[in-house]
Amino acid sequence: MSEESAFDGAPQHLDTTSEDYTDRLRALQGSTWKRLLHVQAPYRWNLRRHLGGRSTIDLGCGIGRNLSTLVTGSVGVDHNPTSVAFCRAMGHRAYLPDEFFQLPDSDRPRDGLLVAHVLEHLEPRSQESFLRPYVETLLPGAVVMAVCPQERGFRSDSSHTDFVDGPRLVSIFRSLGLEVEGWSSFPFPRSAGELFVYNEFVAVGRVR
Repeated sequence: MSEESAFDGAPQHLDTTSEDYTDRLRALQGSTWKRLLHVQAPYRWNLRRHLGGRSTIDLGCGIGRNLSTLVTGSVGVDHNPTSVAFCRAMGHRAYLPDEFFQLPDSDRPRDGLLVAHVLEHLEPRSQESFLRPYVETLLPGAVVMAVCPQERGFRSDSSHTDFVDGPRLVSIFRSLGLEVEGWSSFPFPRSAGELFVYNEFVAVGRVR
């Protein structure tokens, strides 16, 4: 789960490229109750379960929460300069999109791609074109993992523009030429999506 999925009390129409957005992510991550209850533990387990020891592109990395879980050699990509700078200050490799595509192949992770709580922020039906350039950098056999909020989470953030459910994720993956069997609901069954803000659609595909 990325920082963008922690949306309780989200300001209206906050620009995701702004310094204020980075400050909000930092405040949410530092919440005392979340640290004490280790609420991120199941989501970290799910990332490790699917991406394992693969060096991974964390697309829409925010302030680097998932980069702390992914293996050494993974990199973050984000369109917010303040968030990228924060990730670097924390010791992570992170880049703006233009910087990422200027890297030589040897400096880019090519075994995995994670896009968690990002696709719902995009213009409707733009997800395939957004993902394609990153998928095209991956090696055959690389794993692609996408995570999107269910109904309660989607309604909790005014910057969400397109409800991307499990079947949509599968359709997007197949349009990108990925092998994908289906999708899952995590951490609770699909029926929890209307009630629990952190219930997620998860799809995992593989580069042919």
